[in-house]
Parts: sequence; structure tokens; C-alpha cells
Amino acid sequence: MERPRQEARRVGPYHLITRLDPPETPHVPVRRFIARGADGDRTVLVNAPLPGADPARFAVEADTARRLMGPWVAPVTEVPPPGAGSWYATPYLPVLPLPVALAVHGGPLPEPTVRALGAALAETLAAAHAQGLTHAGVSPAAVLLAADGPRLGCFGAVRAAGPDGERRADLPGLDPGALAPELLAGGRPRPPGDVYGLGAVLAYAATGTTVPERTELPPALRPLASACLTRDAAARPSAAALLADLVPRTPHETVVTSAGSLLTPGWLPGRIVAALARQSASVLAAELPTGPRN
Repeated sequence: MERPRQEARRVGPYHLITRLDPPETPHVPVRRFIARGADGDRTVLVNAPLPGADPARFAVEADTARRLMGPWVAPVTEVPPPGAGSWYATPYLPVLPLPVALAVHGGPLPEPTVRALGAALAETLAAAHAQGLTHAGVSPAAVLLAADGPRLGCFGAVRAAGPDGERRADLPGLDPGALAPELLAGGRPRPPGDVYGLGAVLAYAATGTTVPERTELPPALRPLASACLTRDAAARPSAAALLADLVPRTPHETVVTSAGSLLTPGWLPGRIVAALARQSASVLAAELPTGPRN
């Protein structure tokens, strides 16, 4: 495992065990670490802002993210009190960021995996939009793959990296291929921007890039991804419509459409499952640093 640097072995009350993202990984909008409480009783995923991000805005977004719920969300369960730094924690489970998963797998993911991933994200975004929330940070790095399904994190990364209304084409840590044109032009995050990001995630998972040629996309996913990635925000489908298109229809109209029907055993390729098992074993075996507390 990649150990944090000696001078940065703690965030808040947590001892850092390892980085979640390999060093020099591009387009990661936050710093993420697997960490453990000082008493060794709790393991979490700690998220902290990148250098150059607005720490106050990051704290606001982290607090807002506590409202985002659902089975495919990396839930924000702890934020520091005012004046205690900028970070937030989510419960730990073995996960791989989507870019790492593609590297482990050796290339783009199988179409059934991409479809299940897209359905879970669409279900999460549809619920958020129904609450009046915009994720504002959907990108490949924001997606974490776990054995039982994906988790969406990095809530509010766009807003934390660049204030609304500021024209920025180089938002720190963000993948420009996952940012809707209206966001790159300085517009405020809206649900259609989330849908654009979802389209970029589908494209990335299926091809290895957020900006593929249309012909590079699998034929079955091509219409959906292309509709999400249209420059006209008003022409993009809603997250709820995407969920309905990604999940096979059931003859029982009373059954609620859910990504769970696609996240059956075997939804992840074997190499990714093995990497998750190795991570879990390494975290369990990690020893806490000794010595006086800072």
C-alpha cells in the first residue's frame, strides 16, 4: 500500500493508513485516504480538499452532502467542527476508484458492468434531483466500485474547486471531459450537468476515455451516452429516464425500477473482485503508528 508522507499521517482524529488513489493519478477532485481512529475502533475513508480549493466551500459542500442518501452513495457521516480543518469521513468498505478499476482490469469494463454502474448512478442522481440537490462533481474519479455495487462520492467538487459564475476551464483536480459545457463556461451546476457527467462516466467505463468517438462506444450504450453528452442541456434526458432505459422492464408494473436487479453476483470482473479482497486484507493487517499524539 502507498503510505502517506510522514508529515501528513493524520487528518482530524484519524491516523492515515494508505492513499485510496495512486500518486499522480489525474483528475481526482479530492485527497482520499483510508484511515483509522486513534483507538483502532473505526476505519473510514477520509476526504480532504486539494491544494488551491476553497476550504470553506469544501466544508459547506461536505455538510450539504449529508442529505444525499441511498444505497449507491458514499454517505458523509462525519464533518469536523468549525475551525477544526476541512475534511469529511465516510464509512470504509473495500472500494476502487473507477480509474483504478480499469487499470486493474486491464482496459474498459464489460458492457453488463457498465450498464449496472450507470443504472446505480442514475438512480442516485434521480433521488438527489427529486430533493432539489445537484451533485456537481460526477466524474470517473467520483465513482467507487465495491463488491455489492458502486458508490458515488465527491459531492460538490465543482463548486468547491471554483466559485459559481467564475469562468474556469482548469478547475483543479476535475476531468474537463466530465464537465458540461455550461459549467466550463462558468454556469451554475444544475441537474443536466450531472447527467452530462454520468454520460462521461459511461463513456469512460466503456472505452477508457471521457471523450471517445461515438463509434468507439458499444452499440447498445451509444444512444444513451450520446444523449447525455449533447451540448444542449435542455436536450439531455433526466436521470430518472436514464434509469428506466438502463434497467430491463419488468412485467409487474408495481415493481419499482432499481439498479439492484443488475447488481447480481458476478457484476464485477474477477480481477477487480480480487483487488478488493487484497485491499481489505491489507487494511485489516495495517498497524497504527505509535508514539505521542500531535
